[in-house]
Amino acid sequence: MKIVTDCAADMPADELDKLGIVQAPLFIQFPEGEVNSADISADAFYDRLEAMRPQIPTTAMPSTGLFAELYRKVAKAGEKILSIHISSGLSGTINAAREGGEQAKPEADVTFWDTLTLSGGERFQVMAAALAAKRKASWTMEAIKERMEKIREKTEVIYTLDTLEYLARGGRIGRVKAIAGALLNLKPVIRVDTDGKYSTVKTERTLGKSMTVIAEHLYEKYARTPVWVTVLHGRFADKADALAEELKNKLNIAKLEVMRISPVLGVHTGPGIVGAAVVPMELMEGLA
Repeated sequence: MKIVTDCAADMPADELDKLGIVQAPLFIQFPEGEVNSADISADAFYDRLEAMRPQIPTTAMPSTGLFAELYRKVAKAGEKILSIHISSGLSGTINAAREGGEQAKPEADVTFWDTLTLSGGERFQVMAAALAAKRKASWTMEAIKERMEKIREKTEVIYTLDTLEYLARGGRIGRVKAIAGALLNLKPVIRVDTDGKYSTVKTERTLGKSMTVIAEHLYEKYARTPVWVTVLHGRFADKADALAEELKNKLNIAKLEVMRISPVLGVHTGPGIVGAAVVPMELMEGLA
């Protein structure tokens, strides 16, 4: 079985290679041309993002034809394909994937999975599938999907933003709401809900308070359950380290890492984003 995903899963290149995962591109469209989000470093992206203010680039998902071509290529090895993607509540990527899968029949046998999340939350599901797929004798497609469903149910993705400017310019929230938020210097705490869409947990006046809300929210969800925590940020390393320390004090952390979000997600958040993806450690064990 071969695993296909998209770069909204925030998986480093070496991790994709190690696990044998095929990544479909998501694109960032600058005025001077389109780039694959995987081909630009986070720092180079944020430099370009800040240099083009007040303009903002746009994002584009892979075309149906691109997915069809990718599936045909992967299927030449004779393997079934499990295609795992960013929430259908936040992107049309999985719909394009499904249409591409129809075009690729009968050459490619593709099963699709909607993670109902993104970033580190999507990554947990993709990693679980890829690790299990390497043990073909132990894991059927149905067993892998059952594990991903449990991970999907138990994973929390939550973050805060330094500014609402990028969400407003990208059309993700109303401009009036963004202006009001900017005037009041509000820092919203946002999570991915069970329907795969964003919801606001709380709004604070400082990032420090917002990060405390994140830590308290995660404690309410997991208490002392051993968890795998991925702290994620755009270009906010100091805040990411501070959040990691706060989470160490609140949670029973079995594994902790600090990573950057994909530039394609940074288009909508700007550099000032910090948050975390959290999953019970037991759901990520026994896979390899």
